[in-house]
Amino acid sequence: MKKTLLSSSLALLCITSLQTHAVTYITAKAMLDVQSGKLITSPLITIDNGKIIAVERNKKPTVEINDEYIQLPELTLIPGLMDMHVHLTSDPTVSRSERLGQSVPRMAIKASYFAKKTLEAGFTTVRNLGAAGYSVIAVRDGINAGDIVGPRIWAAGPSLGITGGHCDNNRLPPELKHTAEGVADGPWNVRIKVRENIKYGANAIKFCATGGVFSKGTKVGVQQYSLAEMTAIVEEAHMRDLPVAAHAHGTNGIKAAIKAGVDSVEHVSFLDDEAITLALKHGTWFSMDIYNTEYTLTYGEENGVDEENLNKERQVSKKQRDSFSRAVKAGVKMVFGTDAAIYPHGDNAKQFSRMVKFGMTELQAIQAATINSARLLKMDKELGQIKKGFAGDIIAVKGNPLKDISTLENIPFVMKAGVVYKK
Repeated sequence: MKKTLLSSSLALLCITSLQTHAVTYITAKAMLDVQSGKLITSPLITIDNGKIIAVERNKKPTVEINDEYIQLPELTLIPGLMDMHVHLTSDPTVSRSERLGQSVPRMAIKASYFAKKTLEAGFTTVRNLGAAGYSVIAVRDGINAGDIVGPRIWAAGPSLGITGGHCDNNRLPPELKHTAEGVADGPWNVRIKVRENIKYGANAIKFCATGGVFSKGTKVGVQQYSLAEMTAIVEEAHMRDLPVAAHAHGTNGIKAAIKAGVDSVEHVSFLDDEAITLALKHGTWFSMDIYNTEYTLTYGEENGVDEENLNKERQVSKKQRDSFSRAVKAGVKMVFGTDAAIYPHGDNAKQFSRMVKFGMTELQAIQAATINSARLLKMDKELGQIKKGFAGDIIAVKGNPLKDISTLENIPFVMKAGVVYKK
């Protein structure tokens, strides 16, 4: 009887020991409070079950046997970065014509590879604005299930666009009668397409309001969807509480998208005073990819980019940067969006220095990729800060990013939801 009781007690002790919840502690040289802009020295962050449960100063943790204690005495902690415009299925070194032969499974495999690369670059959350065959939605679900490694993903399905527009495929001959899967014309048809995207798992919606740089046969500044069509897209998505992004280079398309109620306008190349006034009035976020032009104009020809597209990039380049400076000066709300895939994935942070060069302070640029992006996604109570109750999404850099923003281009430590992916 005594042996039985002893065995039962030992078994219970083992089970209790296995169920003991491990806590992670992080100490560092400093921590950036992105809300106030203050650099806090000697922080102690306590993380339990993927969430931050305490943020303290000048304390040493009481570490239990199963706990993890991460000491980063030379590094500064920052919330995990967020990029609101990526395309994980695309590779800039692969020509557009070659991509036509890629299957959806092949795209998903590419997206898995680039998702890991993006996370290791310090971006713990991204918004993927368009991919064929719901491929990135599958990657997102694989990440959430723990099958593969990558950032948190808000994934649009196929981007909505008009027949023959930027989000259609105009590179194939007419006898094939091919239409891109996101094409829909007219207010009711675009509603159906939004519903279809949501049916297959999209948690963001993207549509093309104007022509674009990398499509064939479209004029980059010309409006495509009508205001009525844009309004229908936004209404349908907002009924399901999904954020809506509008690709818009041209002035009229930018203004129509804002009037339709989109959450963010992407690219925003040709801006006028009325568009700025509308953005301020409606509280619309701008997501402006002002780094990738350098990559395209340097390596585009080598990567097989057509001369038509290179010419359009030359038209857009300076105009977009001038528009960025005007929007920042006017106080338009800004998020960090790079259009990663136009340049190599993993180089996302190279845009920070350009944002500073063209008008932002270092803090504003970091806020665009943290608290602002979290607000766009309506996740500002869970993401974007190192704060009690928030997700344990933390990166670290060597040096002070408020003095040298380029430190964000080399991230030695990455944690997402309390799990370390790079150390």
